[in-house]
Amino acid sequence: MPVPPSQFRRFRPVPANDVKSRVASVLGPALLILSTVSPALADSSPTAAEIDWRPRAELPPEVVAGLPLFCEGGYLPSTAGGNGLPLVSAGAGGDVSNLPIYASGLSARYEIDRALFLQGDVRLQQGAFAMTGDQAHYDQQTGMVALSGALVSRGEGFLLTGNEAEYDSASGQFQLNTATFLLHDSEMRGSARSLSRIAEHQVRIDQGYLTTCAPNRNDWAIVASEIELDQAEGFGTAKHVRLEVLDTPVFYWPYASFPIDDRRKTGFLYPAFGTSNAGSGLYVSVPYYLNLAPHYDATVTPQYIHGRGLFTEVEGRYLSRFGESVLQLGYIGNDGEFTDENPGEDGERWALDFETRASFGTGWRGYGDYSVVSDNDYLSDLNRSLDISNATHLLRRGGVSYADSNQYFDAYVSGYQTIADRILEANKPYAQLPEILYGGRTGLGWLETSLEAEYSYFYRDNELLTGVDKANAQRLRLLPELALPMQRLWGYARPSVTLDYTRYQLEDYDVNGSASPDRAVPVVEWDSGLYFDRRTVLFDIPFNQTLEPRLYYAWADADNDQGGLPDFDSALRSFSFDELFRRNRFSGGDRVGDANQMTLALTSRFNDLNSGAERARFSLGQIYYFDDREVTLDGLGASTRSESSLAGEAVLRPLDTLDLRSSLLWDPRDNVTEESRSQLLFHTADYRYLASLGYTYSRDEIEQSDIGGVVPVTDNVSLIGRWVYDSQLDRTVGSLAGLEYNSCCWSLQLVHQNYLTDDEELESRVLFQIQLKGLGGSGDSSSAIADAIYGFDERERRRYGTQYR
Repeated sequence: MPVPPSQFRRFRPVPANDVKSRVASVLGPALLILSTVSPALADSSPTAAEIDWRPRAELPPEVVAGLPLFCEGGYLPSTAGGNGLPLVSAGAGGDVSNLPIYASGLSARYEIDRALFLQGDVRLQQGAFAMTGDQAHYDQQTGMVALSGALVSRGEGFLLTGNEAEYDSASGQFQLNTATFLLHDSEMRGSARSLSRIAEHQVRIDQGYLTTCAPNRNDWAIVASEIELDQAEGFGTAKHVRLEVLDTPVFYWPYASFPIDDRRKTGFLYPAFGTSNAGSGLYVSVPYYLNLAPHYDATVTPQYIHGRGLFTEVEGRYLSRFGESVLQLGYIGNDGEFTDENPGEDGERWALDFETRASFGTGWRGYGDYSVVSDNDYLSDLNRSLDISNATHLLRRGGVSYADSNQYFDAYVSGYQTIADRILEANKPYAQLPEILYGGRTGLGWLETSLEAEYSYFYRDNELLTGVDKANAQRLRLLPELALPMQRLWGYARPSVTLDYTRYQLEDYDVNGSASPDRAVPVVEWDSGLYFDRRTVLFDIPFNQTLEPRLYYAWADADNDQGGLPDFDSALRSFSFDELFRRNRFSGGDRVGDANQMTLALTSRFNDLNSGAERARFSLGQIYYFDDREVTLDGLGASTRSESSLAGEAVLRPLDTLDLRSSLLWDPRDNVTEESRSQLLFHTADYRYLASLGYTYSRDEIEQSDIGGVVPVTDNVSLIGRWVYDSQLDRTVGSLAGLEYNSCCWSLQLVHQNYLTDDEELESRVLFQIQLKGLGGSGDSSSAIADAIYGFDERERRRYGTQYR
């Protein structure tokens, strides 16, 4: 069955290898060549897979490097082992009629212009076709070669064995009876009553089976009456197909199509099923993938949900020379459970999500995002594959941007769909129709000038609102700056002067009788720092330690009487270490904070001189206020304190695979912690072991502990888990527990997940994923685990992206 790749690909043919052939003499137009060689046939007749299979200890280092620990062995590269015959190209279009036949044997009998008989260690080669056996009969009139005995044939990326074969030297076609085969690229092996090469890259298998498991280990296999493998197109087809697990039939298809490499192929994907206890119920889905063209495709996923009915999701992708666009749709015509819960509703529900990105060159880009749902409960009830998060607002935004080293430009329109009933009309976000941003910088000798400009038109349907909440407006904001940057190796200083000017054109509202209020705030800033370093040694490792003091001063003469202005996009910023160096404590453009403050901060870094990596960084700083802060937003932002909380950060990387990050806000006056966040992240180099520890604290708001990880208990079995506990709620707010099994030809993930929904209901669901190496898989547990556990997506990419082609 087909598996669409993560990105579009085109087939690139691999050039054939050149060879040197063993030649004795030339006979007739067929250029048949004879020689006598030493006996080389083994007493036993191994299968094709057994010929090239080796235990891990006997494989070349480059093969072992890409072999997972749960694989006991692997295959030699396709040009190694076997009969030792080299490979040659069959020529353009696969025409072998004019290529010579090279042959050798222990004894030979030649009938002039009629036939040639070879016996004992027979070796035959024409172009890319090569075979060894016990006996051979070449009919010079018809060009047919009959071979028998322990036959072995090696070609570009494949290996075949059998006991009888017929080869047409004119067309390159052959038929092999009682055959076994191995395809090296996909590591697919199997056997057949007969195997025929019907074209240069096409093979037909009658009464055969195939699998990607190691020799003599049939964990799973596809058994069919007829199988065709097309290496040029990268897929296979089969009739009367059985999926067998441990030689036991578990599923039947009258017809199936499946990939033998990572190229796209139209057809059914693996079905998925699952259940949850909050709104979704038991569901079964059967996706169908459409490979419509090299630059666009689609996936249609019809699914039945118990209690709701038939629900269909569609995803379409389009790739142009400018970029990629993705359209996702979801639709259900009559949701039975929804109509039961909402009398009077017709049960028709739908969703749309569209995303596009484009690059036009010379710094210009375009982008667009649009999401809409039919009702506020759609995402929690139905959404499975659409890239829309369970948020309170859905974004619609589109525009163009430009950027170079000295300036930038961005123009867009944006809006939202609010999908939470608890959001009041006065608190819904404004649309920006449009928003235009410009920023530029230029030098004037020692001086530097810059300008930031913003024009916005804010619109919201305020018909039912009154007062300042009823306002719509145009807003123009200009921030011209003049600075004197000074920089040396040992430090820097940047004094600057800025005018923060804002003007409004209000609709349905005025400020002190004016519909066009404006605000001008002069701003003075001084940012400076010094750099000291020294060489030191810790744990026998040479380090460069730095000491970086920084002083930042800001003065802004902002009028505290800004409460009459509307609030279109402003908010009070959350305080952190980075906020020590911002002069405005408000985001957006509707409030400019008054400031007369100085920040003192200190940072120290430890850089590993052997690797160049930053192994540790410690930062601590505090703001000292010389005036009270009086400008507020919704009553927030004013303070009479003379200093801020101490803000600190620490980052430790003692190993390339271990990170410890911590941030802290500590109030020295009250001797209490305001906020604290810590996280430890660990993974081994191969990502087999993953671990994360987290702690989040905000005074009087939240206190949560978080632990998660993946721990192998054997080479094949790993435990997966995450637990999030809220101390203030005294309850678990999220958990995930399960296991993962890996063998060299299949894997299984099975997890149980709990998570808190918007209405504080703890939803529980069971997720699974099965991967059959070479045939793709089914289930959706990986995405949920990747969202919960740091590094799991990289673990999946390494496993399925390289070893599980």
